[in-house]
Amino acid sequence: MLKKRLFLFVLFLFTCSAFFSQSKKIWIEIADNAYAKKDFATAAVYYAKVLDDTTVLKNYVLPYEAQIVNLKMKSLFKVPELKVSKRKDSTATAKEDVQSGSKYDFIMYRLAQSYRQNFDYHHAVEQFKKCVERKTYPDAPYYYGISLMALKKYKEALGVLDEYTNAKTGSDSLLVLATKKQSSCYFALDTLAGRKLIKVRLMDTLVFNRGTSSFAPMYYLGNDKVIFTSARKGGVVTDPEKQDSRYYCDLYYSTIDDTIWQRPVNFGRPVNTSLHEGAAVFTPEEVMLFTRWSDNNRNESFIYMARTLNGRFYEAMKLGTNINVPGYKSQQPYVSANGRMMFFSSNRPGGKGGFDIWTAPIDENGFIGSAKNLETVNTAGDDITPFFHDLSSTLFFSSNGLPGLGGFDIFKSSLNVDDSAYQAPKNLNTPINSSKDDAYYIMERLGTKGFFASDRIDCPTGHCYKIFEYINEPIKFDIDGYVFDAETNEPIPSALVTVRDVHDGDEPFFIVTDEKGYYSTPLKANMEYFLKAQKNKYFGSAASVATKGLTESKHFEQDFFLSKIPEGDIEIEGVEYDFNKFTLRPKSMEVLDKIVEILKLNDNLSIELSSHTDARGNDAYNMKLSQGRAQSCVDYMISKGIAKSRITAKGYGETKPVIPEAEIAKMVDKSPEFEAAHQKNRRTAFRVVGESKINIINKTQ
Repeated sequence: MLKKRLFLFVLFLFTCSAFFSQSKKIWIEIADNAYAKKDFATAAVYYAKVLDDTTVLKNYVLPYEAQIVNLKMKSLFKVPELKVSKRKDSTATAKEDVQSGSKYDFIMYRLAQSYRQNFDYHHAVEQFKKCVERKTYPDAPYYYGISLMALKKYKEALGVLDEYTNAKTGSDSLLVLATKKQSSCYFALDTLAGRKLIKVRLMDTLVFNRGTSSFAPMYYLGNDKVIFTSARKGGVVTDPEKQDSRYYCDLYYSTIDDTIWQRPVNFGRPVNTSLHEGAAVFTPEEVMLFTRWSDNNRNESFIYMARTLNGRFYEAMKLGTNINVPGYKSQQPYVSANGRMMFFSSNRPGGKGGFDIWTAPIDENGFIGSAKNLETVNTAGDDITPFFHDLSSTLFFSSNGLPGLGGFDIFKSSLNVDDSAYQAPKNLNTPINSSKDDAYYIMERLGTKGFFASDRIDCPTGHCYKIFEYINEPIKFDIDGYVFDAETNEPIPSALVTVRDVHDGDEPFFIVTDEKGYYSTPLKANMEYFLKAQKNKYFGSAASVATKGLTESKHFEQDFFLSKIPEGDIEIEGVEYDFNKFTLRPKSMEVLDKIVEILKLNDNLSIELSSHTDARGNDAYNMKLSQGRAQSCVDYMISKGIAKSRITAKGYGETKPVIPEAEIAKMVDKSPEFEAAHQKNRRTAFRVVGESKINIINKTQ
C-alpha cells in the first residue's frame, strides 16, 4: 500500500511538472506572437516571465527572424549566431548553461525592446544596460542611450552614445542617428532653462483628459470649440461584451463657455465606429477629415472624409490612392485656413525615411490633388502632426529626426511667401518640449495660446498622450535707431520720427531724437507701420516695419539718412512731351509719380516746378510752351493728391539756360555736342520755395 501511494505521488509530481513546463513554453509563444503584432505591452509581460524562470529556455527555438539574421540578412534586431557552450562540468545549472548562449540574450534584448517600444523607459534602461554589459548586441548601446534621453539623463546618454560611435561596430544607419542624438543631448543641456514665461498646464480630467489617452486637439471652425481624440469609457463599440471602449479612440468636441470648457460630446456614428478614429480637422466648407485605423492591421491607417448637411454627417468616405497608399499609413490631416492645401503625415514610398510631411492641393470644388513630399522640412526620422498657422505663414510639426530634448519634439518652419520656400526648422524648446514625445501642436489665430499633446506624465500603461494648454509669454515689439546726415554721417538731434499705422486704425505717434540722434519706441502686435524721419532744411526719409503675423517677440532696428535741401534747381530727368505740345507722355507720368511721393513724404515743403526750352525758336512761343508744360506737370501732381497751394508752375522759356547760348555758338552746328547742349537746356526741374516749421509733438501711443 505504501509503495502504491508513493508511486501515485511521484506520478502526480511528474504530471504537474509536465503541466507547468508546458505552461512556460506557452509564455514564449504568447510573447513572440504579441511582439510580431507590435503588442509590446503583452510581449514585455511574458518575456519578463521567461527571464524569471530561465529553465524554460532550454528547449526554446529562436524565431525565424533570428535565423534570417544568422544568414547575414538585414533585420531590425541583430541576433548573434548560436553559441556552443564549452563547459564540460555536468554539475553546471541549467540557468548558467542558458546564460552562456544566445537564447537568454535574445529574450533579454526582446524584453528591452518591448519596454522601449511601449515607452516604459525606466525598465528599458535597466534591460538595455544588461545587454550592453553582456556585449552580445552591437546596437544595444544606441537604444540604451536614447532610452536614457527619454528620462532626461542627457549626460549619461552622451557617454553611452559617444562610446557607441567610437566603437563603430553597430549598424551604419544607427551610427549616423547616434551622432544626431548626441547633438540633441548637447542641445538639451544648453536649453534646460527654457522659456520661463510660457505657461503650460495639463487640461482637466473631466473634459479633455478623461480615460486612458487623449490627444490631437484641433480648433473647430473658431477658437471657442475644440475637437480632440480620446479613448475612454462610453465610446462607440460594436460588441460591448468583447470590446472595451477605454482602449478605442473616438472623436469628441467641447465648447468653451466664458472660461469653462463644457462636457465633451462624442461625434457618434457614422464618424466614430468600432475601429479607431482620431486626429480630425474641419475644412472651411465644414467637411471633416480624420484618421481611421484598426488593431487588426497596425501597418495601415487611412484618412477619411465625412461631409455634413444641417449638422448631420454622411457616411465617411476613404480618400483615394493619391493620399492613402495600401500597406502604409496616412494620418493626421490638416487643412489651411483658406481651404486650399491639405497637410498630412505618411510613411508612404517616396519620402526621406519613416514618416514625412506631405501636402496636397485642394481645388475650389473640394477635390484633393496629388500628394507632394515637403522635402525642405522632412528628415530621415519621423516627421508628424503638421499644423499650418496662416497668419504667420508658419508650419508647426513634430520630429525625432532633428536635435531636440528627446523623443518627438515640436518644431516650426516659417514659409517665405515670396519664393514659397520653408526656412530651417526651429525647436520650440522647453516648456513646450520635454524629454518624452510632444506633438499635435496648434495655435489660435493671434498666437497668444494653444494646445498640444505630450506623454511627459507617467501613466499606468507606460505611454499615454494627454492634452496640455499653453499661454505664450507676452509678445513684445520695439524699434530703435539713429537719424544721420546723409553726407557727413553726423547724427541729427531733434529730428522728428513719425510712426503711422498704414491702415489708419491707430493715431500716428511721434518721437524726437536725442542729442545723439537716437530714438526708440515700443510697437503693437499684428500691425503694419510706416515710419518717416524729418528735420528742417532736410528731405525726409521713410521706412516700414510689420509686426503682423509674428509669433515671437522681436526688436527692430531702423536708421534714417537725411539729405540737405539744395538751394537751386533739382532737375527732373525723364520728363517728355509730345512734339511742340504740352501733353505728358506715359513715361513722364512715371517720373512725376516719384516727385509726388517726395512731396507726400515731405508734407512741410512747397515747391516751384519749372519747365525750360532751348534758345531755338521764337522767345514768346518758347515762354508759352514752357509755361504750358510746367502747368501740365503741376495739374498731374495735383490729381495725385498734392495740395494746389504747395506747388506752383513756372515756365522760363529760354531765359535760364544751363549752358549759355554763347558757349553753344562755339560748337559745330548739329554735332552731337551741339545737340546735347540744347537737350540739356530743355529740362524740367523743381526747387523748394517754402518750408513750414516741423511741429515737434512728442506724443505717445
